[in-house]
Amino acid sequence: MTEHPTSHERRQSGAPAPADPRGALLRTSEPPSELPGSGALPVQARTGDAPRASGASKPRGKRGKAGGQVPGPGMSASSGTDVPSPAPSGSGSEHSQPSVTEPDTHRPRPAPEGIPIQPDAEQGRVSRAASGGKERRSGQGVPTGGPMPMRRDGDRLRFVGAATRRIARGIDLDEIVMGLCRATVPTFSDAILVYLRDPLPVGDERPTGPLVLRLRRTDRIPEERDTESGFLPALRPEPSELSAMTAELCEVRPGGALAEVLRGVRPVFADAPAARAALPELLGDDLPVPSGQRAILAPLRGRRRVIGAALFLRRPERLAFEADDLLVAAQLATHSALGIDKAVLYGREAYIADELQRTMLPETLPRPTGVRLASRYLPAAETARVGGDWYDAIPLPGSRVALVVGDVMGHSMTSAAIMGQLRTTAQTLAGLDLPPQEVLHHLDEQAQRLGTDRMATCLYAVYDPVSHRITIANAGHPPPVLLHLGGRAEVLRVPPGAPIGVGGVDFEAVELDAPAGATLLLYTDGLVESRLRDVWTGIEQLREKLAAVAALTGPDHPPPLEALCDEVLDMLGPGDRDDDIALLAARFDGIAPSDVAYWFLEPEDAAPGRARRLARRALARWGMEDMTDSVELLVSEVVTNAVRYASRPVTLRLLRTDVLRCEVGDDVPQLPRLRQARATDEGGRGLFLVNRLARRWGATRLSTGKVVWFELNRG
Repeated sequence: MTEHPTSHERRQSGAPAPADPRGALLRTSEPPSELPGSGALPVQARTGDAPRASGASKPRGKRGKAGGQVPGPGMSASSGTDVPSPAPSGSGSEHSQPSVTEPDTHRPRPAPEGIPIQPDAEQGRVSRAASGGKERRSGQGVPTGGPMPMRRDGDRLRFVGAATRRIARGIDLDEIVMGLCRATVPTFSDAILVYLRDPLPVGDERPTGPLVLRLRRTDRIPEERDTESGFLPALRPEPSELSAMTAELCEVRPGGALAEVLRGVRPVFADAPAARAALPELLGDDLPVPSGQRAILAPLRGRRRVIGAALFLRRPERLAFEADDLLVAAQLATHSALGIDKAVLYGREAYIADELQRTMLPETLPRPTGVRLASRYLPAAETARVGGDWYDAIPLPGSRVALVVGDVMGHSMTSAAIMGQLRTTAQTLAGLDLPPQEVLHHLDEQAQRLGTDRMATCLYAVYDPVSHRITIANAGHPPPVLLHLGGRAEVLRVPPGAPIGVGGVDFEAVELDAPAGATLLLYTDGLVESRLRDVWTGIEQLREKLAAVAALTGPDHPPPLEALCDEVLDMLGPGDRDDDIALLAARFDGIAPSDVAYWFLEPEDAAPGRARRLARRALARWGMEDMTDSVELLVSEVVTNAVRYASRPVTLRLLRTDVLRCEVGDDVPQLPRLRQARATDEGGRGLFLVNRLARRWGATRLSTGKVVWFELNRG
C-alpha cells in the first residue's frame, strides 16, 4: 500500500467538515470535488449534503457513555484505531470505505464570519497515518477525535485579521473586552479570562498605590455536548469552573513571578518556569490550570504601561497550543490593550463633556412663589452630549421670576463654553432687575466681545404673580406657546428680533396677560425643526399636541407639568433629533389679590410704628395672629433701616402664600451687610435679628433702589 503525502496542497478523501463554533465537531459526507487551482484552500462541506457515491464516506463508530467509540466496520475492537479494509469493486479510490448512512440530527450554529474553522478529525486521521500518529509540525501526539489546530499560517492570518476587526468595532471598554472574548472562543481557545488594572489609568497619569488586577470578563465553550458530534467530555477542571473559582481581585506583588511576566510583555505558555509561579498568584492556589502548553498567559500592554492580562485555556482533549499560537496571542493582546487604552480616554472625554454640560445647566429649578416649573434637556446624540442649548429660571425681587431659554449655534464643546458665559451674564443682568429688552441688549454686547461668529438666539420673560402679567423680549428665538386652562393652545405674538451677536439692533418687549392655571412653554428649535419639517410646521404640531394633551384632563384641570413635558417630547419622530432640545414649562398659579397687602410709608420717624400697626391688621385679617410678635419686630427693624437713608416713600408689602413674605423697598442702592455688633454699639443688630428669626432673607438691588425681604414659616 502506497503512502500519500498529507500536504495541505493535496486534498484527501476524508475532507474536513465545518466545526461547530462552540467546539462541537460535525461529521458530514464527502465534500464536492476539488476545483482546479483550489488546492491551497480546503473546500468545506455543508451539513446535510448527500453523499455523491456509495463508497465516499467512512463508517463511524457509536460512542459509549464514557466518551469512547464502539468499534464499527473498519475499526479494531482492541485499539479503536482505523484498520484498512478491502475496497469494494467499483469504488472511486483505493482508500475508500463502504458507505454507512446514519441520521445526523445535530444542527450546527453558523461559524463566525471571517474566522476560519479548524479541520476535523477525518483529515487528522489521514495526516497521522502519514506521520506515524504524530502531529506533522510539532511532533506531538494528537488525541483521537479531537479538533485540530489551525494548520497553516494563512489560517492564523485570517483569524487574526477577523479577530482584530471585531475588537476594533468596540467603542467602549465592555465592547472591546467582549469582542476579544467572542473572537477567541471557541476558535482559538476553549476559555478566556481577562484581567484589567483597577483602577485603569487614564492617558499620561501615573497610577498610585499597588498594582491590582480585577477579573473583568470570562468566556467559555457552553457545557452542552453532542455525543454524535465527536466532542468528548472534558476533564476537570472545566473552563466554567475557572470563571467561578478564580479570585476576582489579585494584587501583584512587586518583584513576584506575576510581576516579572507582566513586565516581560510577551505571552508565555503555562509550562514556562515564570508562568508556573505566576498563575497561582493570578488565579489562586486552589485552582488548577491545564498542564503543558494548554494555557497561554498574555500581558495586556497599553501605550505606556501594562493594563491587564489575558489567559487563554484549552481543554485536555484539545490539541495543545503551538509556538506560532504565541504570536497570535501577542497580536490579540496588543490590539485589545490599545483599544482599551483608547476606550478609557474616550470615556474620560465623555465624562468631561457630561460634567461640563451638567454644570452649565441648572442642577435644580427654584420654587418661586406663584409659579411651578419643569424642564427637559436632550442632547443631539449620545456621541455628542454637549451643546449650546440652555434654560434657566431666576427669582427676582417682588416674587417675580425670570424665565430664560437660549440656543448657541452648534453643539460642541465650544458651543457649551459660550453658552455657559451667556447664561452667567444673563443671571448677573437679571440680578440687576433690568427690563427684558435691556438684558438682551447686554447679552448681544457680551456675545460680540466673545467673538465675531458667536451667534445665539434667546427668549427672556419676566412673570409677575401679583399682577398676573408677563413681559417677553425675543432675540431670534421661536415664539413661546401658551396653553390656557380651557385647553386652547396659543402661539404668542412676540417681536422676532435679531439673534444675539449681530450687533447694532434694538430689542422690543411686549407685556401680555398670564392668567392663573395657564402654562407657558419655552423651547429651542431642536423641538420643532428638523430635516423632515420646517420650524413653523413644527410649531403648529406642538400647538396641536398641547391642545390634545389638555383635552385628556378636561377644561377645568390643567395637565401635570412633568407628564406634559414627556408628552411634548413624544412628538419627536425618528428623524427629528438633529439638534439639542431644551424645554422649560411654567405653570402660572399667581397670587390672589386677597393674599397681598401693599402700603407706601413716608420716610419719617413715625414710619416704623405705622408699619407695625399695618402688619398687625393684615395678620389679623388672614387669621395669623400667632405670628404677630415676630412680624412686628422684624418689620420694625427693616423699615427703620430704610427710612434712615431714604429720600422717597418706602414700600411695604406682605404676601401670604405657603410662607409669609415681607418686602421693604427704598430708593437707596447700597445693600445692607450683616455684621457682628459690639457690646458698646447702640445699633447694628437689626439684620442680626432678621437672620436669626427669619426662614430666609435677602437684599436685591433695583434700577430705582433696593428691596430687602424676609420669609417666615406659617404656623
